[in-house]
Amino acid sequence: MPSLTVAVAQSRTHATLPATLAALERTTAVAARRGVHLVLFPEAYLGGYPRTCAFGAAVGSRHPRGRDQFLAYFKAAVDLGDTPAGAGDDWVQRRLEVAAGRPHRGDGTREFLERVAKETGVFVVTGLVERAGGSLYCAVVYVDPVRGMLGKRRKVMPTGAERMIWAQGSASTLRAVTTTLNNIPLTIGSAICWENYMPLLRQSLYSQNVNLYLAPTADARDTWLPLMRTVGAEGRCFVLSANQCVRSSELPDWITGEEGPSSAAAAPSTSTSPYTQQSPSQPARKSSITAEGPHEIVWPQGQPDTKGAVAAAAASARSLPTTQSCDADYICRGGSCIVSPLGEVLAGPLWEVCTDDTPDSEDAAVPTTSGPGVDAAAGDGLAISQIDLDDCERGRLDLDVAGSYSRSDAFKLSVEGLDLAPPPL
Repeated sequence: MPSLTVAVAQSRTHATLPATLAALERTTAVAARRGVHLVLFPEAYLGGYPRTCAFGAAVGSRHPRGRDQFLAYFKAAVDLGDTPAGAGDDWVQRRLEVAAGRPHRGDGTREFLERVAKETGVFVVTGLVERAGGSLYCAVVYVDPVRGMLGKRRKVMPTGAERMIWAQGSASTLRAVTTTLNNIPLTIGSAICWENYMPLLRQSLYSQNVNLYLAPTADARDTWLPLMRTVGAEGRCFVLSANQCVRSSELPDWITGEEGPSSAAAAPSTSTSPYTQQSPSQPARKSSITAEGPHEIVWPQGQPDTKGAVAAAAASARSLPTTQSCDADYICRGGSCIVSPLGEVLAGPLWEVCTDDTPDSEDAAVPTTSGPGVDAAAGDGLAISQIDLDDCERGRLDLDVAGSYSRSDAFKLSVEGLDLAPPPL
């Protein structure tokens, strides 16, 4: 079987949707020149992940400033022309009613992504924040270079403070999509960020015989890579995970503006969450202060953590507003990676490098180094790997958690509105 070349793009959201779409087009064009057949962009890449923003909310209290922040975030989201309930195949096949005088439903983002995929020949998968009715959904879209939009799924369980700003998506959208790239049949599914910590959700993807498992995320912690390796080995599938790499100075003005909630209760609390000691092969890491669940404000430090260093970082963090930091500080360091069906790291993780940090050049170095802790700062934010899809079946010699290893006579899984049978190729 011929090989497939896949990539994860460690990209950041720009100040406006048009600017982010333009960056996506540039990155996809670079990937195409390097022979990439499929590229994955991070969670909430279009529309933005509102890292560090409390939206002026506390239990039993809302600040007017937070409502203005939500308004700005709502207007920055993508309108794909779908319904709040999700129209499924009717949306995919463009069978929904179009307003008089309009060429299509939505704001044109769908059409833009379909054009980019068609012109570059690259299958594009991107996380986005979708606006439908009066609610926002964290979503992923699959864009085929020949057939256009194949499907869209919405995150079923937002994490922590995400639940305040994102609605819950239907589990029916977990349906995998199929395509053929480079004459290789693919069954593609995705789990968004901490959905990967939901064992039954993972099993719903394994049951559909997914061989390309996509995990766009906002989690840059050390615990993320072991989870991705577990998913690869557990599901006997290739795993692609893409995260953003963001400095505090790159957050939108509506988050970083000096005006903010006057009540201390409106600001999120902080607690220490130190990184563990790194092995000699890993670069010096950072202490971190966790602001919301898996999402970190990271403070620079030249040496691996010690108890005193962590305490100092925590004290410094508590003395500052949660949205204030030096321009050089990363609030998300990345960690994008590619993992094999045996749990081996094929590319990445990438740290402190972004697709927008380097010039768009055909001669730029391709970051093909692999293994935990590889410093890809000299790369261009793209982790690229050639994969052999036959490795999925090779791995099922001794483990198939949805088939021969499942004890389906004793254990049953059903998902409301979702057919768990593998989709036809």
